Amino acid sequence: MEFHLSFDPPAMAEKINLRDSVMLSGSCFTEHMTARLKYYKFRVLENPHGILFNPFSLSSSIQACIAKQDYTGTDIFFDQGIWSGWDFHSRFSNPDPVKALADMNQATESGHDFLKNAQWLILTLGSAFIYQLETGRIVANCHKAPAKMFRKRLPTLEEILSELDNLVHRVFLFNPGIRIIFTISPVRHLRDGFVENNRSKALLIQAVHHLVNKFEKIFYFPAYELVVDDLRDYRFYAEDMVHPNHQATNYVWEKFAASGFSDSTRETMKEIHKLKAALTHKPMHPETSGHKQFLQKNLETTIELAGRFPFLDLEEELSYFSS
Repeated sequence: MEFHLSFDPPAMAEKINLRDSVMLSGSCFTEHMTARLKYYKFRVLENPHGILFNPFSLSSSIQACIAKQDYTGTDIFFDQGIWSGWDFHSRFSNPDPVKALADMNQATESGHDFLKNAQWLILTLGSAFIYQLETGRIVANCHKAPAKMFRKRLPTLEEILSELDNLVHRVFLFNPGIRIIFTISPVRHLRDGFVENNRSKALLIQAVHHLVNKFEKIFYFPAYELVVDDLRDYRFYAEDMVHPNHQATNYVWEKFAASGFSDSTRETMKEIHKLKAALTHKPMHPETSGHKQFLQKNLETTIELAGRFPFLDLEEELSYFSS
């Protein structure tokens, strides 16, 4: 008797390999995927403007990176003792306006340089809801400002499609060889309400699939469906019952690797994982010949791996096993 319905996402027509540079932007679920890519030595850049949830702010961030936008004093505001930017996450906020602007411009410039040569762009949409100032400006983060400053609104499908379609065209014009993977975050925005959260996710799913059907170099990875329809159990959520827990994110990662990575890349990732495990090994008697042999064996493995893949950053492993 089956008590669980599972599914395997179809293999992507194009595969990510270890030589590729991958830029990720979007909701907090992006951080989980970035951490795993970094673990396996992929060259990645995550959220140049910080965590973003709605498609308009995500689009604005990527297009600012493309244009290498120069943020000035008119782009930040002072509240509760700190300077913040409506286009940035609060991690860029600072009591010093010069430092805040410098960090914002440096992040935007880094995003420009990385995106120009990246092979992949992974965009994770969290919520369709937007918050607008009286001027109509959509903010990426409310920065704990008074709620009366904002108008909360659920855009139409046509508005979302227009914004994302324009973004895709700008990205492909800037970097013709890049490929884009869209995902919908499985994090549930229940502060919007149960019904409203589902309406929001439905709009995002509809918009993304329209783009996937329209463009050849755009792919969809069903992270949302894997958590909501495959795992489908509160034991796979954190204590807040909103964010997927470690088991869930690990499950999604395994499905992503099977769908998006080539066989040879996955084999190399296994080798990297073994070295990472050896790196965390804590010997009880480091002076013994057995431990020295352990170090020498892993050093030889690291050197061999570095010879096959000279673009991998294995400095930490080489340093440790040489000690």
